[in-house]
Amino acid sequence: MSVTLKDVADAAGVSRSAVSRTFTDGASVSTTMRRKVEKAAVALGYTPNALASSLTTGRTRLIGLVSNNFHNPIFLEVFDLFTRGLQERGLRPLLVNLTDETDPANTVKMLRQYSVDGVVVASSTLPPAFSEAFRHASMPIVHSFGRHTSSPSVHVVGIDNVECGRIAARTLIQRGYRKLAFMGGPENATSTQDRWAGFKSEIAQHTSVQLTCSFAQAYSFNAGRIEMLRLLKGSQAEAYFCGDDVLSIGALSALSEASLNVPDDVGIIGLNNMEIAGWENIGLTTIAQPIRQIISSSIELIVAMLDDPERYPEARLFPSQLVERGTLKPLPD
Repeated sequence: MSVTLKDVADAAGVSRSAVSRTFTDGASVSTTMRRKVEKAAVALGYTPNALASSLTTGRTRLIGLVSNNFHNPIFLEVFDLFTRGLQERGLRPLLVNLTDETDPANTVKMLRQYSVDGVVVASSTLPPAFSEAFRHASMPIVHSFGRHTSSPSVHVVGIDNVECGRIAARTLIQRGYRKLAFMGGPENATSTQDRWAGFKSEIAQHTSVQLTCSFAQAYSFNAGRIEMLRLLKGSQAEAYFCGDDVLSIGALSALSEASLNVPDDVGIIGLNNMEIAGWENIGLTTIAQPIRQIISSSIELIVAMLDDPERYPEARLFPSQLVERGTLKPLPD
């Protein structure tokens, strides 16, 4: 049988409340009492019950980690960094899959049932209404990879997707491509809308450049492959901004199947710089999203909100940069 709080109290010759206070952050307990309790706990192999402690403190230290795209390999890295970062702060992540969820109220209800202390929405495709629903429910909330705004209603940490679209356009034009295409993710995703807006606004300044646009059904390998196979049945662009690395890799698969060489026949540029983009057999030229910094900043904000839930919402924006590999032809001499 597991060792109980009462066992520790009996061994230390103190009350059960003294043992409880010893293992409760911020509780008042004398140095002598703490030493007696900790010595008895070590001797008995006692480990405090986190759920029981929450009844005393009113804090579960659970953080809801909410996302909706489990088909994109980038989120393996995102979840790894988030879960380790939260655990290092003594917090416990509760991963929530919102794939196909359309009603924010359902998610709020579920996380209330678990009595989470805060929520991180880690998604570039969930609409702002999801984050705002948590705020209206008085739950500390940070939206990571969310849509940038100068006057956010919740904390938002991410990149300027409009500027990323401009970077992609400038990169392709500088390399001499004149027949360009945008192949984005889901059309209703804010990240897709903003990347497309930046891309077309930059290209609009160059009257000699032709532009077409299409959207994949999801940010996934299969969606990218299917959409590129469809596009290849029509007029072919010289270069594509795929709007996401996983879409780009799906597109590369389709181009290979069509016996088209990258970058000699077609150029491809992605966005994210996820790990597999740098694999030797892929070598994707892409725009790097500073994922580690975004996650570290998001964790910093959610921790701060646990102590100050009324903290004024802020938007933290991190710069992105081009990563040169092998899917675009080089700059002209």
